[in-house]
Amino acid sequence: MKGKELVQRFEKFAPKKLAMAKDPIGLQIGSLDNDVHKVMTTLDVRPEVVDEAIEKQVDFIFAHHPVMFHPARNLDYSDPQNAMYAKIIAHGITVYAAHTNLDSADGGMNDWLADALSLTNVRGLVPAYSEAVFRLTVTVPKVYATAVRMSLVDAGAEINDGQYTGYTYEMDGTVYYVPQPGADPTIGVAGEPTELEDSRLEFEVPEKNLDRVLKTLKDVHPLQQPLYNIIRLEDKKHRYTMGRVGELSEPMRLESFAKRCKSVFHISGLRVIASDLYRTVKTVAVLGGDGGKFYKLAQQAGADVYITGDVYYHTGHDMLAADMPVIDPGHHIESICIPKLASLFKQWSTENHWDISVVESEINTDPFTFL
Repeated sequence: MKGKELVQRFEKFAPKKLAMAKDPIGLQIGSLDNDVHKVMTTLDVRPEVVDEAIEKQVDFIFAHHPVMFHPARNLDYSDPQNAMYAKIIAHGITVYAAHTNLDSADGGMNDWLADALSLTNVRGLVPAYSEAVFRLTVTVPKVYATAVRMSLVDAGAEINDGQYTGYTYEMDGTVYYVPQPGADPTIGVAGEPTELEDSRLEFEVPEKNLDRVLKTLKDVHPLQQPLYNIIRLEDKKHRYTMGRVGELSEPMRLESFAKRCKSVFHISGLRVIASDLYRTVKTVAVLGGDGGKFYKLAQQAGADVYITGDVYYHTGHDMLAADMPVIDPGHHIESICIPKLASLFKQWSTENHWDISVVESEINTDPFTFL
């Protein structure tokens, strides 16, 4: 297969339009027209990761963090970054990065972090891209209604806000028709009046899922020519968000929750910004990466504690003054993407009959060591 096949499927899951302005996502090095046999998922692309890819005979590196945050001013190989670029090119490896688009995607980075913390009633934190929403109305014989409804929801015919999923509307009625000569009706006989118990199903479909939903409809609908219509909802949009807010199953002390974060994220140390480590926390906000500037949104959302990385010294003072407890477990907790992306790619490989293998980087790229 070609690299562009993997990228096209991924960008249905996390479209580029979800990325923040000037975020250098997408193809980093190589060509998407190159053949792909083995994909490696990683958080960062560092020299030791490239060596690992070469050793494992990887020809496509899929990273969360862009390898080229800043343009190269020269190609002097005495610069380790430039030497790494040269090694990637010399071994014909393609490198692709999905950064803030993966952060904002439904079911992406921040949902993975919220799931790791076992949060419930999860909702968005930082408003991002707004996408058009369509109402799809489908008429289907009642006996097939449940099967069609479930298939379309699985294909993306729903607005998933984290609290409710699979929302559809169903109304029953009766359809009368006469199949004409030459027709091959699933129900009824050509030339004879037919009466059929029918159901009308309504779905709200985000724009990114519309093509997939319509293809699924034509595949699963029992009739030769499915009856359906589509209306763009001008007063409604699907809002993508960075970060998540959710609830713990039971309240716990901040100090205990911080220790739980160490265990969940497999880290040996973290920073806590709080005037009282014994206060109770129940509602938790989380945003992977550098999210310190969004602490006020976490507070407005009713969070008892906010988890994010790379909190700056003066921002920490502001958090204390605002009485907003914050846990900084570091940027590297986003390494949760390595197995999650690998799992997605393996699933898509099976569904699309791709002849590729998928491996996970085993290199710890966290630059910090806690003593």
